[in-house]
Amino acid sequence: MVKRAVEGDFQLLLEEQRREFKAAKTVNSDFDFAYNLQMQEAIKASVSTHPCTSQSTPADTVLIPEDDALDYVSLLLEDIDRFDLERKDREQGESLMRQMREDLDRRIHDQQFSSYIMSVPEREWQKYGDNYERPYEVKNACSSSSSSKPVLVNKEVFRLYFKGLVSEERIRDMKVIVAGIGFAICDSRDNVIFEVNKGLECGGEWLSGEAAEIEALIEGLRAAVDLDLERVNFFCDDYMVYQYVTRRLQPKQSKIAKLVDEAACLQRKFEYFEPSLVERNEIKFAFKLARNAIVSQIIWPAETSKGKSLKETCLICFEDTDVDQIFSVDGCLHRYCYSCMKQHVEVKLLNGMDAQCPNADCNFEVSIDSCGKFLDPKLVALMSQRKKEALVAVTERVYCPHLRCSALMSKDEVLEYTKPWCIGAEISGARKCVKCQYFFCINCKAPWHYNMTCQQYQRLNPKTEDAILNSLAKKKLWRQCVKCNHMVELASGCYHIYCRCGYEFCYTCGAEWKNKTPTCSCPIWAERNIIHR
Repeated sequence: MVKRAVEGDFQLLLEEQRREFKAAKTVNSDFDFAYNLQMQEAIKASVSTHPCTSQSTPADTVLIPEDDALDYVSLLLEDIDRFDLERKDREQGESLMRQMREDLDRRIHDQQFSSYIMSVPEREWQKYGDNYERPYEVKNACSSSSSSKPVLVNKEVFRLYFKGLVSEERIRDMKVIVAGIGFAICDSRDNVIFEVNKGLECGGEWLSGEAAEIEALIEGLRAAVDLDLERVNFFCDDYMVYQYVTRRLQPKQSKIAKLVDEAACLQRKFEYFEPSLVERNEIKFAFKLARNAIVSQIIWPAETSKGKSLKETCLICFEDTDVDQIFSVDGCLHRYCYSCMKQHVEVKLLNGMDAQCPNADCNFEVSIDSCGKFLDPKLVALMSQRKKEALVAVTERVYCPHLRCSALMSKDEVLEYTKPWCIGAEISGARKCVKCQYFFCINCKAPWHYNMTCQQYQRLNPKTEDAILNSLAKKKLWRQCVKCNHMVELASGCYHIYCRCGYEFCYTCGAEWKNKTPTCSCPIWAERNIIHR
C-alpha cells in the first residue's frame, strides 16, 4: 500500500509539472506575439519616416529574437513525456515479473503436492483419496510489497542453461560475422520457466566465442535476479569460460575480464550459486535458442511470384533459398539447402560412410529421420540399416537367413529372444528371428534342423546359392575371413589382409598375422599387384 501511495504521489507531481510547463509555454507564446506586433509597428514607423532606397524591409516581416530560436519549454515537455513512458514501461515489466514469480511459486506448490500424492500408498489412497487437499495460500505468493518474497521459490534450486555463439554466415554475396545468445531458466525438474534469445552487436570488430558465452551468462543472471531467485545452479559447456567464472584462471583480454567481473557481481546477489561444467548435449535448450538468434539475423524478406517469403543464403552453393527449403543439421544446427544436402548425403552413402555435417569444423552426424525431407525413402532405409550395423560389432552381427526378412540382430540379442521359446538354445544353436519369428541355425545360417547336425542337413539340402558363390570364389581366387566369414578380393597391394572385423591374415594361405608379422612363409607381395603397367 505504501508503495502504491508513493507511486500515486509521484504521478500527481509529474502531471503538475507538465501543466506548469505547458502554462509557461503559453505565456511565452503570448509574450512572443506581443513582441512581434511591437516590432512590426516600429519597423513601419521607421520606414515611413526614413525611407531607404538601397534596401527595404517588408512591413509584414516578423522578427524573432535569437534567444527564442530554440524552444526549451518544448524540449522539457518532451523529456517529461519520455521519462513518463519509460516509467510506465518499467512498472509494467515489474508487474509482469511479480506475476511470473507468483505463477512460479504456485507451480512449485502444485508439483510438491503432486509428488506427495504419488507417494501415498494405494490402499490409503483408495480410502482417503477424496479428502486430500492442499490449496495454494496467497500468503506464499509474491505480493506487491517489496518486503514480501515468495516462500517456495526461495527453497527451490533453479537451473540456468546458457549459450553464446559467434558464426561466420553469408547474406547474399557478403560474408558477415553474426553473434547470438540464448538462455533458459528451469526448475529442478528441468521445466522451462523463462527463456530468451537475442542477437549481439559485434560493433564492427571480431567478437570472441568466450565473450559471447559470458554475455549469455550475464543476461541469464540478470533475469534470475529480476525473478528474485535466490538459489541458482548454472551449466556451462565451455571449459575456458568455466575456468574464468570460477576464478581458476584470470582472462588475459581486458574486455573478457570486465565481463567476468560483471558476472561475479551478479553472482553475489544469490544466496546459493553453484557452477557446473557439462557436455554440449546437456545444456538443453540454450544452444538452439542461441542458434535461432543467429538465424534471425541472416534471413531477409523477398518478393516472389507467390507473394512475400523469407530467404536465406546456402553456405555451399551460395544460392538464395526459401527458408522452408533449408535443412538444419541436428546437434550443430548448421543450415544448408535441400539440394546441397541431398548431394552430400548421397555421395557419403555411395562411399560407404555415415553422413556428417558439411561444415569442415563440425563432426555432428546427420539425423536419419530428418533426411526424409529431401532423400528417397529407399536411401533413408539404407541409412537406417547402416546406422544399426555401426552399433553392432562385425563379429556380433547376425542376419536372418529368411529371404523376405534379412533382419539385422546381435548374437546376444537373438539368443536372449530365443531362450523363452527354446530350452538349451546356447548349446543347440537354435535361434528365433526377432522380426519375422523364423527359426534358424546360428552355425550354418539355415532353417532350424531338429535332431540333425549342420553337416547332415547340408548334405540333404545343398544350397545352390552357396555352391555358386564357392565356385566363383575359387575361380576368382577370393579368400574368406575365418573370423567373420567375410569374402575378400585382392585388387592390388600386398598379401597382408586387414579384415573389417579387425582380423589380419595372409591372402595366399589364410594364416593369421600377429603383431603385424606373418605366421607363414608365403611371399608378402607380388610385383603384378604392386606395379601397374
